[in-house]
Amino acid sequence: MSLASSSSTRRKTPEGLKPPEGLKPPEGLKPPEERGTPNTGTLTTRTSTTSAPPASTGEPAAALPIRPGRPRPQRASVLPRVLRAALTGATKSVAIVALLLAWELAPRFGLVDRTFLPPFSEVAQAWWELVANGQLADNARASLVRSFSGFGTAVAVSVPLGLLIGWYRPVADLLNPLLQVFLNTAALALLPVFVLLLGIGETSKISIVVYACAWPILFNTISAVRTVDPTLLRLAKSMNLSAPRLFQKVILPASVPTIFTGIRLAGAVSIVVLVAAEMIGAKAGLGYLINASQYNFAIPQMYAGIVTISVIGVAFNQLLVAVEKRLSSWRVPATS
Repeated sequence: MSLASSSSTRRKTPEGLKPPEGLKPPEGLKPPEERGTPNTGTLTTRTSTTSAPPASTGEPAAALPIRPGRPRPQRASVLPRVLRAALTGATKSVAIVALLLAWELAPRFGLVDRTFLPPFSEVAQAWWELVANGQLADNARASLVRSFSGFGTAVAVSVPLGLLIGWYRPVADLLNPLLQVFLNTAALALLPVFVLLLGIGETSKISIVVYACAWPILFNTISAVRTVDPTLLRLAKSMNLSAPRLFQKVILPASVPTIFTGIRLAGAVSIVVLVAAEMIGAKAGLGYLINASQYNFAIPQMYAGIVTISVIGVAFNQLLVAVEKRLSSWRVPATS
């Protein structure tokens, strides 16, 4: 009887459904207001745990406090990344460090003649002296202006011409023998011709750089256009793309990696050819600095100029690699 009483506390008599007059509900089914409070502690506890939530009074219920989640430690994710980057940098630079160490120790232990190959520390000191008196900056500026002018002109001319020749196969077949002749003619062999025709001024030096850089860019561009994946071409033609849209959306993006291979080769050639041209007839430039240091028997300064050319070449190549990655970001990286 007590259990029935405890379960009836969860129900209310609906309004308008009062029992008929003269009919009293059973004692166990009396309304809550006419029943007494249970007198057993166990039953009271049970009733309170199973009671329904109170009716809404119009006031918002108090939200339960939510324990904030623990922030994820950032150090655990950053530290392996830093260690990985440091390990990669150390792995890439170990060969250069070994070369510089051998360069420093070989003259000091008498393995090579110190007069003709001074230790690297003496070369570094001579390099700093050239930086301090401004000679290195002036000569490097003159060489960079000539090299970038010739290199930029070669890129502006060779890339469009290579795309045109590669796109129209009859033109490529017609010009290929002549282009092979120019490709296999060394630029330095034509340097006297350029000097005779254009003089010993800036024009001849920039022109020889343009000639030397044009052919790697041109032939790599032609090869890039003619070796595009045929599957891509068939898919593009099945979508009824016009020739200009096919060239813009398929040919040109697919040719970027091979074109940049030729551009990077031309970047290295531009510096080499320019230094050789400056050694023959120039009053400023890194080639002139190296040649003059040799004549004056300033061997550490000569090696300082050579190191500067190497650093400029590496930096220029890394710049071209970054530009290539930017332009070919659509490519899916190869998975090992």
